[in-house]
Amino acid sequence: MKKAGSKMGEADFVMFTTIMLLLSIGIIMVYSASAWTSGIKYGDDMYFLKKQLTWAGIGIVAMILTMGVDYHKIKKVTGILMIIVIPLLLLVFVFEPVNGARRWIQLGFASFQPSEITKYAIVAFLAKSIDMKGERIKSLIYGVIPYLLISGVYAAIILAEPNMSIASVIMMVTIIVLFVAGAKASHIFGLVMPVGLLGAGYLIFSADYRRDRLLSFLDPWKDAAGEGYQLIQSLLALGSGGIWGLGLGQSRQKCYYMPEPHNDFIFAIIGEELGLIGCIFIIMIFVVFVWRGIKTAVNAKDTYGTLLATGITSIIAVQAIVNIAVVTGSMPVTGVPLPFISYGGSSLVINLTAMGVLLNISRQSNTNRVKI
Repeated sequence: MKKAGSKMGEADFVMFTTIMLLLSIGIIMVYSASAWTSGIKYGDDMYFLKKQLTWAGIGIVAMILTMGVDYHKIKKVTGILMIIVIPLLLLVFVFEPVNGARRWIQLGFASFQPSEITKYAIVAFLAKSIDMKGERIKSLIYGVIPYLLISGVYAAIILAEPNMSIASVIMMVTIIVLFVAGAKASHIFGLVMPVGLLGAGYLIFSADYRRDRLLSFLDPWKDAAGEGYQLIQSLLALGSGGIWGLGLGQSRQKCYYMPEPHNDFIFAIIGEELGLIGCIFIIMIFVVFVWRGIKTAVNAKDTYGTLLATGITSIIAVQAIVNIAVVTGSMPVTGVPLPFISYGGSSLVINLTAMGVLLNISRQSNTNRVKI
């Protein structure tokens, strides 16, 4: 097992650059996507821009702070975090539902989504516990199943909100971390994933709205004014953009055709305004981020750092893949924001805080670097 040291070096400049680039693009596109509707609804076309800039500023400060704190100190608060998020997740049921879901704690001046911090709390727990467990992770009974059950409990609470998308992200990231930690491939691919797919199938068909989303994904034009509406508008936006796009700020779908275009479907507005070139550029930035995240994990000075970096990188990667797949009609519609780019306060701050942890891990990389 890798041994920990205490010396810190320079943070991964490429990773830092990709994070700031994604954040900058997000701020610009949030303004472009929301200006029309916010101008009409709030009388201020910069309404969402101002809020996004505020949260981005808070997030950058949090990222800088966590980048300077030894990531090993997270071990001391992991247990507390795992306990605290449970009442926070339950507290959302006290508030009135928003669009049929109870996912937010309303604070008056802002709203907080506990599931966002829960994802990272689980990653921190997995990294700490698996590091302590060592080779026993290869056991199905003592290694794999306990972690799936623990993650499953938190995912089940989130699922009840209902929020199947984030619950699924948690379980997928758990499987990734277990696999990287040394769990047997036969356990992961021969048992866990087939059971997980069966469970996902049951959940989809056990709720009418999930089943309708799946059916509308297969043929969105069958219910073009209902379940298929958002996907059709997304495809129209992407198609209208062509190769080069209509130009920044020139989207037509954001003008009350696309519901809340600055949120989960902001990638469709990017495709309409910046075209295929713009979409590929953003995808490549995410690819670079994942590459640097993997490099950080491989070169971490201890097993704990490797697993923590793997989990943090996986959360961003899985969410980006799911969001882009949904917007392009490659999978059923589900509410997963595009990291750093979709509008959101608590999610942006928490993601940037986690990026500070990831950058701190890169600062303490093993001197015997593995070239990737």
